[in-house]
Amino acid sequence: MKWLELHIDTARAGLEPVSELLREQGVEGLVIDDEADFKDFLENNHQYWDYVDDELLAEKHGKCRVTFYLEESESGFSTLAQVRIALSALKKQHPEYAPLLLTMENVEDADWENNWKQFYKPMEIGERLLVIPEWEQAKPTERVKLILNPGLTFGTGSHATTRLCLQALEKHIRGGEKVLDLGCGSGILSIAALLLGAEDAFACDIDDKCVGVAYENAALNGIGREHYTVRAGDVLSDKRLAREFGGDYDIVVANIVADVIIGLAPVLPHFLNESSTLICSGILDTRLSDVLDALTAAGLCVSLVPGDLCSPQPEGIQLFCMPGHPQWALEAVTRKDAYLSKAARRFLQMVKEHFA
Repeated sequence: MKWLELHIDTARAGLEPVSELLREQGVEGLVIDDEADFKDFLENNHQYWDYVDDELLAEKHGKCRVTFYLEESESGFSTLAQVRIALSALKKQHPEYAPLLLTMENVEDADWENNWKQFYKPMEIGERLLVIPEWEQAKPTERVKLILNPGLTFGTGSHATTRLCLQALEKHIRGGEKVLDLGCGSGILSIAALLLGAEDAFACDIDDKCVGVAYENAALNGIGREHYTVRAGDVLSDKRLAREFGGDYDIVVANIVADVIIGLAPVLPHFLNESSTLICSGILDTRLSDVLDALTAAGLCVSLVPGDLCSPQPEGIQLFCMPGHPQWALEAVTRKDAYLSKAARRFLQMVKEHFA
C-alpha cells in the first residue's frame, strides 16, 4: 500500500488550530514539529544528549509543522480535498497563521520496525569478539560469539563508543571478575564481559524496556540470571537500587554522555575497590576536561586511551580510571607507517595541558 505524507507549515500560533482542523476531517496520528519544544528539550534534558548536529539545528530553526498521513486511495484523496477546502478557509480567517502551506510526498508502506535489520551484519570487534545479530548466520570462527537482538534499545556494537568499550573489556577481563554496567541498553557490554570470562555482571538503565531486552540477549548467549542481574532505575536517586547493587566491583563500564558521567562521579567510588577499573566512553573531546575534573575530584586517577589515534578521524575517547593509582598513563595506537592526525595532536595537547 502507498501512503501520502502531507505537511502543513504554519506559525506557532497556528499549530493547535491546524491540528483541530485535521481532527475534524477524521485525520489522526498527527506529528507536530514545534521549534519551541525542541529548544526546551535541549535546554532541560542535557542528560540525554551531548551534541546536536548543525544540520538538525538548521532544520528545526523556525519550523512549526503538522505532518499527517493518508492512504493513496479514493477515500484518501477525498479527505485531502476536504482538508484543502478547510485550510483555505482558515487562511482567510487567520492570516496570522501564515504560511499555512500544504505539501505532499508519496511514501511506500514498509515494515519500519524490522527493515533496519538488513543493515545490521556480524561484526568482528577487537581481537576476540564477534557480534552476531540473532537473525544472521555466522561462519565458524575461534572468536567469542555474542548473539544480539537490540530491539528498540541502544547497543548494537556498530557505534564507535560501544566498540571502544568492548575493546577495553577485552583488555581488562582476565577471568572471574565482578562487572557493573551503568546505562546498559541492550546489555551488550555486560553480556560481552561474561562471555569473555567475568563471573557475575550487574546492569541497569533508566529505560525499563532495557531490562527485558538485556535478559533476552543474555538467554540467547546461554547466560542465566544466577550470573546476570538487570534493573531499571537511577543509581543516583534510587538508594534502594544502589544498596542492591552494592560495591566492590572489579570493572565498572559506563557508555553514556558526559553530563551523566559527571553526575555519577561522586558515587562511582562506592562501586569500586582499590584495584578496580572504570571504563567510560561516549565523551566528546569538547567535554573531556569537564569529565576529567569530575572524576579526579571524586578521587579517581585517570588513564586516557584515545580511540584509534592514527586514523584521520579518531572515533572517541575511553577513560580508564583506577582508584588510588599514583600516576596516569596515556596509551596511543601507533604503527610504523602511521601519522597523528590534527585531531589526535589536539587531543594530546589537551591531555598535556590538563596534567601539566
